[in-house]
Amino acid sequence: MVEKKKLLFVTQELDPYTAITEVSEAVKKLPEYAQSNGMEIRVLMPRYGVINERRHRLHEVVRLSGMNIIVDDDDYPLIIKVASLPGARLQVYFLDNDDFFKRKSGFANEDGTPYEDNPDRMVFFCKGVIETVRKFGWPPDIIHCHGWMTALIPMYIREAYKTEPLFQNAKIIYSAYDSSMDSHFSNAFIEKASINNLGREDLDAYLEGSTVVLHKGAITYADAIIRGSEHLPADVEDMIIASGKPALAFQSEEDMLPAYMEFYNAMLVEEEAV
Repeated sequence: MVEKKKLLFVTQELDPYTAITEVSEAVKKLPEYAQSNGMEIRVLMPRYGVINERRHRLHEVVRLSGMNIIVDDDDYPLIIKVASLPGARLQVYFLDNDDFFKRKSGFANEDGTPYEDNPDRMVFFCKGVIETVRKFGWPPDIIHCHGWMTALIPMYIREAYKTEPLFQNAKIIYSAYDSSMDSHFSNAFIEKASINNLGREDLDAYLEGSTVVLHKGAITYADAIIRGSEHLPADVEDMIIASGKPALAFQSEEDMLPAYMEFYNAMLVEEEAV
């Protein structure tokens, strides 16, 4: 019997748990489709306060909880919760912490002002994803990251966790969308994001001069890129082209699922050929 390929989705949003966006709609459809095409799936996302735990039947996974994640020299407990994705035989794992995710909206307050601690929340989430997968003991063949909040994961896996056996054969795909909060990030983000004795040079990819550009870092460290939005900023499009990496064009709703599956399979063929 051929062993199923393992596909990990890491996303900042997911319908029906969060508001409908390009990210949340895409990730709602992809896991079930990939599963129906013979892949083993796991999905990780933040547990925002807007998510109704009773309605969506979230419950804590005690065996996975109890870790502490360090952000800017402070320890924060990581709680893992799980729920079944409505209409699909799939489980979604939620990374939770009251300091970062209790508030009742995703990334900004009611007047649209981004939360000042978005950089800390991002670092906590990306670190938490890596540690959760390690606790799974589940080696993904593909890690598909969706949105700016996941942008540190390619760098963490390729640099901070480059000797971790679970990730040795993983191909990392980053979906870039026309939305990011990095215009509100200061240089302090670079220090916050550093883990496992990473040097400043490891994080330089996330800077354009003195400006934080999350897509740039993710594109640098990912193995392949997907254009999640029809229109990306010109500088992001230039970064994708300059990277020379496999890149999938934006897909219409009717074409997206088969096109993504073909892209996944091409990455797996490349992995087997190495």
